[in-house]
This record gives sequence, C-alpha cells and structure tokens, in this order.
Amino acid sequence: MDKETLSTPTEGIRAFTELSPVDTSQYITSNVPITGMSCANCAARIEKDLARREGVQSAVVNFALAELTVSHDPAVISKEQVIGVVEALGYGVVRPEPDGELTFGVRGLHCASCVSTLEKKLLEHPAITTAIVNLAAETGFVRYDPQQLKYADIFSIVHAAGYTPVELHGAETAHDDDLRSQRNWFIFSLLASLPIMLTMGLHSNRAAMQLSLLLATAVQFSAGLIFYRGAWSALKNRSTNMDVLVALGTSAAYFYSLAAYFGLLGPHRDVFFETSAMLIAFIRLGKYLEARARGKASEALKKLLHLQADKARLVTEEGEKEVPASVIRVGDVVLVRAGDIIPVDGEVLEGGGAVNESMVTGESLPVLKKPGDSVSGATVSTNGVMRIRATRIGEETLLAQIVKMVREAQGDKAPIQKFADTVSAWFVPIVLLLSAATFALWYIALASDFLTAFRFAIAVLVIACPCAMGLATPTAIMVGSGIALGRGILVKKGSALETISRLDVLLLDKTGTLTRGMPEMTDLVPVAHSVDPTKLLECLAAAEAYSTHPLAQAALAAAREAGIEPGQGEEFEERGGLGITCRYEGFQLAVGNERLMGELGIALAPLEKKVSELTASGKSLVYVAAGNTLVGVAAFADTLRPGSINAIAELRRMGITTCMITGDHTDVAALVAKQAGVDTFEAEVMPDRKREVVKEYQARGMTVGMVGDGINDAPALAQAHIGIAIGGGTDVAKETGDIVLMRSDLLDAVRAITIGRATLSKIKQNLFWALFYNILGIPVAAGLLSRYGITLKPEYAGLAMAFSSVSVVLNSLLLKRIEKTI
Repeated sequence: MDKETLSTPTEGIRAFTELSPVDTSQYITSNVPITGMSCANCAARIEKDLARREGVQSAVVNFALAELTVSHDPAVISKEQVIGVVEALGYGVVRPEPDGELTFGVRGLHCASCVSTLEKKLLEHPAITTAIVNLAAETGFVRYDPQQLKYADIFSIVHAAGYTPVELHGAETAHDDDLRSQRNWFIFSLLASLPIMLTMGLHSNRAAMQLSLLLATAVQFSAGLIFYRGAWSALKNRSTNMDVLVALGTSAAYFYSLAAYFGLLGPHRDVFFETSAMLIAFIRLGKYLEARARGKASEALKKLLHLQADKARLVTEEGEKEVPASVIRVGDVVLVRAGDIIPVDGEVLEGGGAVNESMVTGESLPVLKKPGDSVSGATVSTNGVMRIRATRIGEETLLAQIVKMVREAQGDKAPIQKFADTVSAWFVPIVLLLSAATFALWYIALASDFLTAFRFAIAVLVIACPCAMGLATPTAIMVGSGIALGRGILVKKGSALETISRLDVLLLDKTGTLTRGMPEMTDLVPVAHSVDPTKLLECLAAAEAYSTHPLAQAALAAAREAGIEPGQGEEFEERGGLGITCRYEGFQLAVGNERLMGELGIALAPLEKKVSELTASGKSLVYVAAGNTLVGVAAFADTLRPGSINAIAELRRMGITTCMITGDHTDVAALVAKQAGVDTFEAEVMPDRKREVVKEYQARGMTVGMVGDGINDAPALAQAHIGIAIGGGTDVAKETGDIVLMRSDLLDAVRAITIGRATLSKIKQNLFWALFYNILGIPVAAGLLSRYGITLKPEYAGLAMAFSSVSVVLNSLLLKRIEKTI
C-alpha cells in the first residue's frame, strides 16, 4: 500500500488477503533430503507420484541438492506419509528424528570412562529413558519424554557434566557420508580393475584369467550393486533412468565375458572383464567428482550454517559463565565482547559497540548499536561490550529464517527446467532403441563380427547421460542464489532468478525505495497569525499519535523535539489514502491530504500561495483542520537515497523501463522523478491502484517487476511477475516478494538482475552442452566415425558420460566470477 497516502501495514495485509482467491492456509511446506537418486528421471518419478496424491499441492525435487520440497495438507497426507511414498519408490530418506529422540555431537570425550560418566549423568534425569554415547563418532543419543524435557535441557545436562554438546545437521552429515562412500567405492573399484587391465593380453594364462574373473565379479556385485538396485527400483515403477543404462551396459560386458570364459560361446572367444570393471570404476569416479562439485555449489548455505556461535557468556546472579549457545533460552542475558559472535537474536540492554552484519545483510560497514537496538545472531561484535537479552532462538532467528528460505529457493524449479524434464523423460527409452539399432546396423546390415557390434551397442548405452541435463538448471540456481546471498540479496524462489533476467519494466515505490523513507517536517505554516504554532503542532501530533505512516512519525518527532507530548484524542478514524479524523479537546480534527479536505468541504484558498511554493519545492503536505476550518499545513521533505540515481541509470542502461509510483501530488512526484531519472511516474495513486498499475503493464505483454515495502506494498508485489521487497529487516519470513533486499539499497536490485541474467545464461550454456555432448557422443560411441579411425571403447564411453555431469557442475561454478563485477 502507498505510504504517501497514509495507509497502514494492516490495510496492506488485509487487501492482499482479500485479493487472493485461493486459500492455501491449510498447506504446509516440508523439506525431505533424499538419497539414492541417480539422474533427473529419478527426481521426475518422485514428483509425478506425489503430484497425483490427494492433499499434495506441489512437489518439486532438486536433483542437484538431493532434496524434495512438498506443499501438502497435513490433515490429508502427513510428512511421514510423504516419506513413505518416497521410500516405496525405492529411494532413501534422511529422516528427521522423532519427538523424544535426539542425536548430537559431543566434544571433550577422551576415554571409555568419559562415556560411562556422561551416560550415567544423562540417565539420572527421570525424563531420559535411554542414553548412548559413542566415543569413536563423538556423538550422543538420548530417548526422552518431550513433555518434560527440551533439547536445550539435555544440552544443559551434557554441559554440566563437563562436555560440550554440538548440534548435528542431518542433511549436511548425509552429504558428507555420501561423498565418503563414493570416494571409497571408486578407490576399491579402481584398485580391483588395475590388475585386470594389466593382464588384458594374457588370455591363455589360466591364473591371470581366474584373477580377472574374481576381481571383475567382486567389482560387479559390490561397487556396481547400486546400479542394479536403482535399475530395479525404476523398472518396478515402470520408468527408466541412468541406472538402467549402466546396469545393462556393465551386465552385458560382464556376462558375455563370463560365458566366453567358460566356453559357452564356443572356443577362442575373447574375454573382456576389464570393460565392465573399468566402466564401473570410471562411473564411480564421475559420481564422486559430481558430488564434490555439487557440494561446492551449495557452499553459501553451508557457510551460513557454520556462522552460528558455539558458545555464549551467560549472565547469571552468580556472575558470567561460558555455556554452549544451544542452551540459551528466550529472556536469558548474554555478555558479548569485541570479537565475539553474537549467539542469539536479541535486544541490547547495556553498553554498545559496532557490529559487523555483512554475513547476514551483505552490509560491509559495521553498524553502531546502542541500548534498545536489536541484534542478530551470527553477526560479529567488532568493538565495545554489550549485554543482550535473547528474544529469538532456534528456528525463529533471522539466520534460521534465511537458511530455510535459501533451501526452499534452491529447491524451486525455474520455468526453463521444464524443457530439461521433458527431454529426460524420453531420453533413456530412446537410448535403448539407439543401442539396439547400433547392434543391428553393425551385426546385420554391415555384417561385422558379433563382438564389434556388441561393444558398440554397450558404448552407446553408457555414453548417453541424462544426468547432465538434470543438473544444468539446479546447480546454476544454487550458485546464483549463493552469490546473491553474499550480497544481502535473499532469493526466496529459485525461479525468480530466471524471471528477473527477463524484466521489461520495473515499478518503484517512492517512499523508502527511491527515497530514504524517513521524512522530516521542514515547515509548519499557520493559516493566520492568530493561530498559535505550538497549539497547531500539538493538534497535529494528537491526530497522528497512533499512525505508523512515515509522515505521521516525522510529525511526532518534530513535536517531541519541540517538547510537546501528543494529547489524548478519541473517536479516531483512519481513512485509507486520505488521512485521519478524530476529536481532541472538544474539536473535530481532520489531518490529511488535499483529497480529504475536499471530501470534508474544507476550503484551502487561504494558504493557496504558500502551498504552491511548498509543492514546487517537492515537499509533501499534510493539512490540519479544526471543525470546518483550515488552521494550517505541515510540509515534509524526503531526500533520495545515495544510490538511487546510479541504480536508475544502470537499469536504463540494461534496457529496463523504470516507473515511479507514489501517492504524492503530481508536482511533487514530477520533481522527484526528474531528480531520480526515472522514465515515467504515476502520481496520486490510491492504495488499491498500485496493483492495477502492475496489471496494466502486464496487459501490454511486459514482464513486470515491483520494488517496494514487503508489507505495505504486498498486493502489488504479489501481482508482479517478480516482487522485490526492499529493506528486509529482521523478520524476512513476513516479507511478500520473490526477492528480499536485506539492505535498503536500490543498487542491490540492479545486482539481483545482473545475477539473474548471468544465471539464465549459464543454464542455457549447461543445457546446450548437455545436449551437444549426447548429440556428438552417441554417434561416436555407435562407431559411425570408425572409417576415420575414431572409435570409443565402452569403458572410456562410461568415463565420458561421468565427466559430462562434472563439466556441467563446474561450468555452473564459473558463475562465481561475477562476484567481482557486482
């Protein structure tokens, strides 16, 4: 809603609710980390199965992040049932611990007696029924009654016993375990394959062949077992994926060699156990490198998780003591010295100092804090000493909100991903047909020997790669959203990065977006000498006493500065977009804009000349009337933000049309528009008109963005193709909009567009190379270039397939180069 027209945040929220036709309040969003996916087809299968379930509004699987984001009605289908569906499809799930169970890290364990001591201490509490401490893993597990005990209480017990409890992040731990597993299986398969490679030419040596058989069998049914499981799971659910191709290719090579070894195919048949063994080793290498690269793509999120303070100085009646940050509760007071990480969101009670908030807001300069100011957890005190009362802990903190939103954004699908999903759905069946056609071409049409045709067919199976297409979009979005996060730009929907790159027009709210949003009262003009300026200011303050509008706050600040406290009015009525009426000391007061005065029939002629002067200088006016008589006018000025002019110039250079929207008088709007350099403006816009302005531009076929206050401009932000909320503050979860600028800097909107364009460009590159690789690779693997001496062994075809996925992820990581330019 428009700030210049005296609307309130409540009106904005109410209007937004009234304008939303679909009630989705019963739906919740659940995130489920998934294991066992081999390619984009696995993700598509999970999405398709969940989408047809009753109670599921949407289901999106981010293959690169290995995470499902599902919006569902818990009354119809619970999160546990969603997990059950995923597991029934043959995939693993990193399950959240049930209520009453907690696994945590423990620091300070040295020997078995430490384990015994801690277990005994935990079991002393009547609410704890099971306590198991693992010395090697440095972890603890307890089963407890959640009605009597919270996890913070358990951490307190551990700390009291002399050890340091540490929270474990399940999804991150699962990724580390997966990376370690991929590495170990690659090393095993490589070590087992090397002797087979060295004995390739010794087909007449029985001992060498027996060794090759033994090692190839070990690799096929240990390191290669994951491909059989994945293929069986896919086929069982009437679909196909990369595992089907790999399982077919490696099985064909292995079982042919096995049959040849035992003479079932006739005498003197070639044995090539090295093909299946090396194929599995190379694919395992590719999967390991892919997992590492995917981990780097989500580095920004990991950095956020590691920003949290491990320890805090708790202030008690006995003094201060160092405790784990996880035991701090709302209302506790903590002491923060220079260099300390602030452990919780809170309010400064005593002291003060500078706080580096760059890790949360992207603001490079430290911000001075004094008593009464709020601070965010994970920010760093650079000087001074502060006593801070905890106001938010755990999942309610700003950092936790940001982490949650970044996860959801990275799990969101960009529109361009639909193309990749469509191709991937038909990819494997087509490759199976091409493999069969390759065999028929060589063996029947070209009359080649069986082994040549067979090897070409295997090569076609294993070189084709649907994974690269599945990773093309999500990895770029992960990196792009991570870069944005480092600049204090919170991308709430991954698809926003694609949408913002296509912007045609950007609508900008004036107050708080182009301007500082903190106007000051510059003039107070009584209608006549008989009107006491002090009394006039008192009446103005009394009427504005309960308004949250910036002009009202400026009037109250001016009254306080003059030593005037607002009087007690009654019968308040706030008229959206017009002003306020109330009764004060027996008078009927009206405070507002020209339209309010017109509605009440109050003549403005006595101040016409002065009003013209004030308006010409770009000032906003608030009239004051008592009864039916004008008694004075107050003028307010709001200056442009330092970066607004540069931001508008950059937007115009990018080819984006800029339009300022304001509720101010046309003369004031024209002056500000000229100063800022915007292409056009809309003045005297009533609160409900902003949304209509957005619709009008959309009706012209334009992609429309809207920058404004995340609460007051909610309807327009929601209507726009891309809503950008500026000045996110400390409660970003309440902000409407697809992108939240944590700083009140319009240049961050320019940076967001730059990142969006770079991300979309990288996605297109990834999709091109993924398609080009398959278009080029499959003919080579099929032997169509053999007349030029260009052929590809199946094992090297598998290596090429593995590295195609890695190359897509590495290309996405090159996005980080734009960090230096924005």
